Amino acid sequence: MPEGDTVFLAGKMLGRAIAGKTLTRGEFRHPALATVDLAGRDVLGVRTVGKHIFTHFAGDLSLHSHLKMDGTWRIYAAGAKWGFPAHHARVILAAEDVQAVGFRLHDLKLVPTGEEDRLVAHLGPDLLDPQWTDEHARRAAAALAAEPGRELGLALLDQRIMAGLGNLYKVEICALLRVSPWTPVSEVDPGKVVALGRKLLLANAWRHEQITTGDPGRGRGNWVYERTRQGCFRCGGRVLVRNQGHDVQRRPTWFCPKCQSGPAPAE
Repeated sequence: MPEGDTVFLAGKMLGRAIAGKTLTRGEFRHPALATVDLAGRDVLGVRTVGKHIFTHFAGDLSLHSHLKMDGTWRIYAAGAKWGFPAHHARVILAAEDVQAVGFRLHDLKLVPTGEEDRLVAHLGPDLLDPQWTDEHARRAAAALAAEPGRELGLALLDQRIMAGLGNLYKVEICALLRVSPWTPVSEVDPGKVVALGRKLLLANAWRHEQITTGDPGRGRGNWVYERTRQGCFRCGGRVLVRNQGHDVQRRPTWFCPKCQSGPAPAE
């Protein structure tokens, strides 16, 4: 599932493309919205909350989209050929000079703009919230500490604690803290975890690359994530990968047994 910074950037690109314009085409290829036509609507703006995108239209109407595992928004000039098959398109928002196409978007809803918040009310503080305050940080830290026996890696993916982290940042935060993802939450400083999560997302919010080491060189951007061949960026030692979580929450999880202390499952 895309990280919060990926969704943030997608929202910014979508807003730059169509905000302030009038739709010449507003077509849905989605069972629940197939009869809706947004042509003629003015686009007022786009905002993101965690991994959720809201596109605002005149007339108190918002389109909620969630990228899930494989969804994406792409921007093309008017009349340009799409980079994905047409049958993958679920929504087409076009103005005179541009077209924004949502591919493989399974989760789409039209709601009154005033009711947006009910769709994200279950989320913890958004780590990329432009209005972030110390109170947001305290809330997230308290929610993280509320289940001290929970595995840190699983807690980091829980959007009810803080919104925006995905599997890459889960893995990299644990590597930076030098603990295994299976370490109980009680063994880390919740405030430090929240601050680190926000720092990493902010660092990558305006670029497509997700760099956690500070080194933009090819193959040098992450500490342990997907580094089973290259080895740990810190020590050069072997990086292992194990599954963490169950059913739909199950994720491949990389870690360095030399640099990261704490429990880990056997191979």
